[in-house]
Amino acid sequence: MAYGKDTSTSATEIEEIRKFLKSNCIAVRPGAYLVDSVPWLKYIPWYGLQLKREGEMRRLIYTNDLNRVKEQLKINADIGPSFARYMLENEDAYGLTKTEITCLAGDLVDTTAMVICTVLMAAARFPEEQAKVQTELDAVLGSHRAPTFADENSLPHLYAFISETLRWRLLAPHGAHLHCWSVSEVHNVHPGIPHRTTKEVIWENYCIPAGTTVLGNHLAISRDPEVFPEPDEFKPDHWVNDPRDDLKKFTFSFGRHICPALHVANSSIFINSALVLWALRLALDPAKPLHDMTLMAGMPPVEEPCVVEFKTRISEAALRRIMKIYPEVA
Repeated sequence: MAYGKDTSTSATEIEEIRKFLKSNCIAVRPGAYLVDSVPWLKYIPWYGLQLKREGEMRRLIYTNDLNRVKEQLKINADIGPSFARYMLENEDAYGLTKTEITCLAGDLVDTTAMVICTVLMAAARFPEEQAKVQTELDAVLGSHRAPTFADENSLPHLYAFISETLRWRLLAPHGAHLHCWSVSEVHNVHPGIPHRTTKEVIWENYCIPAGTTVLGNHLAISRDPEVFPEPDEFKPDHWVNDPRDDLKKFTFSFGRHICPALHVANSSIFINSALVLWALRLALDPAKPLHDMTLMAGMPPVEEPCVVEFKTRISEAALRRIMKIYPEVA
């Protein structure tokens, strides 16, 4: 999706990403560094060498992937569509700098995979809700064709299932720093990206001075019983025929710090979830432990959340035939 990479990722690359995520989660915490309180420290040559190294690590991780796509385009390599390719081919239309394109493409990698994993985990844990989604998929698609983006508006139960998954087990679309929180801490506070007031704000008789750092408690929002009756239960009906739908768009944060790739992320989550649930039936391995709170602690998970078993609903022969008819889903 981000870079169109279809080859395996090396252990070295994975370790570099893990190190980056660990350092990045600290960097976005307000007041994490002494220089936040003592600004003149930035003028001391030896101060912040580690910060500079971490910044260079992030730049290299993102830049190397983007440069790979650039080189493929230069030699007219047969590569599929990707966000990076689209931005490089249309950079003049959007007026973005190379740094902005690099960071936008890189940020797409951070969390979407974890969201999809959590959707699949929820499907395995709640087979009755999975069955409702698959009944809808069968009614709309049958077994003769695979789901496409054009089917999105015809699959309200799938939309509700995905939305409830994001509420039930909050993830990191609103900040890769969440993996620094332990699972026990996540039960109490689940912060989004920090915001700062640009002017004095009066809220419910409280005065929030200008320049105050404000973090939204996403967990409290997701467990508000007035918006989500029986908030601790997994109930996709929370999202069906609800006029308050706009109140529920908090998972991608809010304001200027809202996830810049939320539309791309939503599309990726939809099509991957639709394809998997259409083709496969998911179940938990009863012999393996279930840690369904693990992914709420962020990326990468501290322990394996669960083991999911996949059983075919569509035969392999039918899938091969369909992929020839609809090469975009291959």
